[in-house]
Amino acid sequence: MYIDDTIAAIATPPGIGGVGIIRVSGKDSFPIVNSLFKSAGTVPLMDRQNRTIQYGTIVDPGTNKTIDEVLVLLMKGPHSYTAEDVVEIQCHGGIVPVRQILKLLVNHDVRMAEAGEFTKRAFMNGRIDLTQAEAIIDIIEAKTEDSLSLAVSQLDGTVSSFVKDVREQLIAMIAHLEVTIDYPEEDIEDVTSQEVREQLEPILKAMDDLLSTANTGRLIRDGITTVIVGRPNAGKSSLMNALLRENRAIVTDIPGTTRDSIEEYMTVEGISLRLIDTAGIRDTQDTVEALGVERARDYINKADIVLCVIDGSTPLTPEEIEILTSVSGLNTIVLLNKSDVAQVVTDENIKEHGNFTAIERISAKEGEGSAVLSKWVQELVYGGRVKQDNSAMISNVRHISLMEQAKAQVEQALSSIDMGMPVDFVATDLRSAWELLGDITGDTIRESMIDELFSRFCLGK
Repeated sequence: MYIDDTIAAIATPPGIGGVGIIRVSGKDSFPIVNSLFKSAGTVPLMDRQNRTIQYGTIVDPGTNKTIDEVLVLLMKGPHSYTAEDVVEIQCHGGIVPVRQILKLLVNHDVRMAEAGEFTKRAFMNGRIDLTQAEAIIDIIEAKTEDSLSLAVSQLDGTVSSFVKDVREQLIAMIAHLEVTIDYPEEDIEDVTSQEVREQLEPILKAMDDLLSTANTGRLIRDGITTVIVGRPNAGKSSLMNALLRENRAIVTDIPGTTRDSIEEYMTVEGISLRLIDTAGIRDTQDTVEALGVERARDYINKADIVLCVIDGSTPLTPEEIEILTSVSGLNTIVLLNKSDVAQVVTDENIKEHGNFTAIERISAKEGEGSAVLSKWVQELVYGGRVKQDNSAMISNVRHISLMEQAKAQVEQALSSIDMGMPVDFVATDLRSAWELLGDITGDTIRESMIDELFSRFCLGK
């Protein structure tokens, strides 16, 4: 990648729309666009007022043919998205005009941007750190208000501020230890180790506190995989329809109607749920249904919540007992369905076959189940705590892993102090923690990892 060249990409989704945007960034963006832009004024774009919108047309200099009427947004670096000179060309949102304008730019020494290259330049130019860059992806992919709020909080720098503060404290301790190494007097070494211990203990607690938000943050960010399982005709599809409030799944009295999984997304308590209705689990000779049953078993192992639907109006069948056994110990909510008729199955009958998060009675036919699911989603995500506030919350799997590794190095440093190890051992542990935290913000991360992270972005971003 050439960080000093000029790049361009279409920044709006492909297809027909009201407006199409072509984004240009780099040291030559103003003069290159100026060579294609015609307006009533004669002042070059480079000399026009920053952060203004100019009206005119894009004209092919070779043929003098007008491509489209446009608005041109001027943003001079470093006060732009990439911290470089940026020009955004807004044309009519058809497929042809945006492509022709982009083609003109490429013919005038502009390079097509790689996926995520605009955001990568913002990172490389120091406008944002890596956690903020990743937050931009989360904002784009947010499915609920809560996941959007979490991503915006990260973009504001809540996680990066925490990491930078801890790194500053660690590097100060490392410097103090290295002075001791240079002047290895036993009394000084003992005093230094004790001082470092007193400073490390609150850092370790702060790391623990942040990591305690990881499960909540992950579920808010990624959503909850919720799998509905049960034997045929237990009421799984009726439950899914009741939760979605639409007839998404076919409901009949014929066992085995659902032969494959059906997936839909819904929002409960501000959390995105990936709701999966699976094939009824039973022994079957039907090849297609057997594949659906096997897929249902696979989904169980990947679920955050398992909704196990049992027909409470008839005694437990061997199939239901097998299903209960298979979901025991997971985050399973047993739903005793058909509560609108006389019940035969008791809570004690269910408890005989495993450990479950909860046992609830519902009538899917009457549209029940939403309140139960809402209650347990709140319990799973927030664990009885209030919803997120403005404090730091960690949600990115990469950040969580690096934070856990850094925490382990801090614990190792404390252990080295307790064992009376020389201070250079402690300094090595702390430097490892400092570097791991730097990988979170991008201060110490490898270039190959940076390329991989930004490849997840779309073109034009």
